[in-house]
Amino acid sequence: MRIAVLTVASAARRAHLERQRAVLAEVAPDVMRVEVFLDAAVPDGIRDADARTLHVPPGPHGLRVGAGRNAAAAAAIAEGAELLVFLDVDCLPGPEVFARYADAAAAHPDALLAGPVTYLASVQRPAVVDLPHVTRPHRARPALPAGETRVAEPDEYDLFWSLSFAVTPATWERLGGFHDAYEGYGAEDTDLAWTARAAGVPLVWTGGADAYHQWHPVSSPPWQHLDDILRNGAAFHRRWGVWPMRGWLEAFAAAGAIERRGDAWVRLPIA
Repeated sequence: MRIAVLTVASAARRAHLERQRAVLAEVAPDVMRVEVFLDAAVPDGIRDADARTLHVPPGPHGLRVGAGRNAAAAAAIAEGAELLVFLDVDCLPGPEVFARYADAAAAHPDALLAGPVTYLASVQRPAVVDLPHVTRPHRARPALPAGETRVAEPDEYDLFWSLSFAVTPATWERLGGFHDAYEGYGAEDTDLAWTARAAGVPLVWTGGADAYHQWHPVSSPPWQHLDDILRNGAAFHRRWGVWPMRGWLEAFAAAGAIERRGDAWVRLPIA
């Protein structure tokens, strides 16, 4: 099976990208790699001669993550990829991630495949040999034993994250890729999951397809993304009739930053 690993990146995540490249070279030196840069221009000196490099510039409201992933998928399919593995720039691939996704794709070729993700601490820079020993999958999502798969229940599609997932080209074409309504932070992965559910595409939890999210500073709720969350949440509401990211919206509301007015969330003046 010819596997392509697809990564969208920016200058702000350069160090994470370099670590991801190093781990990929060790665990899967023969996979096809497509890297899409989302800055206004491809940063100087960042191209990798062993990867196909694409550029998707920002839109008026921020980075176009979904459009970047769509471009990567189109390029990989055009070059004959038989399995698309989407790996966030923040994520390191586990030593078995591609084999586990390939096995799951053989068993579930019509599915959206999702492996577990471990969030690394700020001090952790594990070598490949150490990755199995730091594996602590995030508790919010199912984490099956290696080699096992399970079709998600309908209410589990909200648990889909685009940090690490895989699809066959045929399933990708059936999904139609990420919707172009989203720019900046939030909602595009939930939209893809809901698209899959509406189309009858199974979401399959894939044990052993581990990825490891490299640490970076975050806030909870993510105040730096408030405007993106409101805008992308409204786009999701127009498409699906409900608001995503409800926990964050409720946290912003509790802090006095937004309030609910009818079916909309509205930003309030704050000091």
